[in-house]
Amino acid sequence: MAPILDCLRQLGGSAQPKQVKEWIAQHLHVPEETLEAKTKGGQQKRFPNQVAWARLYLVWEGLLDGSKRGEWKLTDLGAKTRLTQEDSRQLFLKWVEIHARARDQRDEQKIKAAVIEPDNDLTEEIDEADEEELLGVIQGLPPDGFERLCKRVLHEWRFQDIRVLGKSHDGGVDGVAVLRLNPFVSFDVAFQCKRYRGAVSREQVASSLSGLE
Repeated sequence: MAPILDCLRQLGGSAQPKQVKEWIAQHLHVPEETLEAKTKGGQQKRFPNQVAWARLYLVWEGLLDGSKRGEWKLTDLGAKTRLTQEDSRQLFLKWVEIHARARDQRDEQKIKAAVIEPDNDLTEEIDEADEEELLGVIQGLPPDGFERLCKRVLHEWRFQDIRVLGKSHDGGVDGVAVLRLNPFVSFDVAFQCKRYRGAVSREQVASSLSGLE
C-alpha cells in the first residue's frame, strides 16, 4: 500500500493504474518472475492483481479517491499519510473484520459502508481467495440492495434510462435500460439480478417488455 501512495505523490497526486503498477515494479525492482507469476487459477497475473487490491483498501480507508474510473488519486489525507508495513497490515485486518461483521449481521447499511465499486483493473484482476470474500459480501446484500448494486454497475458501463422494476413485476425481469451505441443506434435491454445459476428465457423477456409498452 505504501508504494502506491509514494508513487502518486511523486507523479503529482494522480495517475492511471498502468502508470502506478509500472512505477512500483521499477522502483521496487520487482523481479521478472514475480511480474509474470499467475494467480492460483492461472488466468491472471498476481502482481497487478495485488496492486489493484492494495489500492481498494486505500480507497476504503479514505486515502485514495475512488470516484473516477481509470484514475488513482490521492485524497488530502492520503497525500500526507506515510504507511509502514505494519500500518498496512493493520489497515488490511481492519477492513477484513468490517467485511466479516457486515456479512455475518447481514446489515445492509454496514455493508454499504464497507463496499465500494471496483474499477476496471480490479474486476479484471482478482485473486480467487479475495474473490470469495467479495462474493460473500455481495451475497449478504438483501434483494433490493443487490438490485441497486446491479443498477449502479450498468450505470458505470454507460447504460441509460435504467429502471429497476423489483417485485412489482413478474416474468423474471428485474429492470430495463437503454444501451446507446452511438447517436443513431440504441437497444432496449431487459436485465435480471441473480445470484444463482440459470437464465431468463426469451419468452419471459418478450412478455415483460411487451407489458411495459
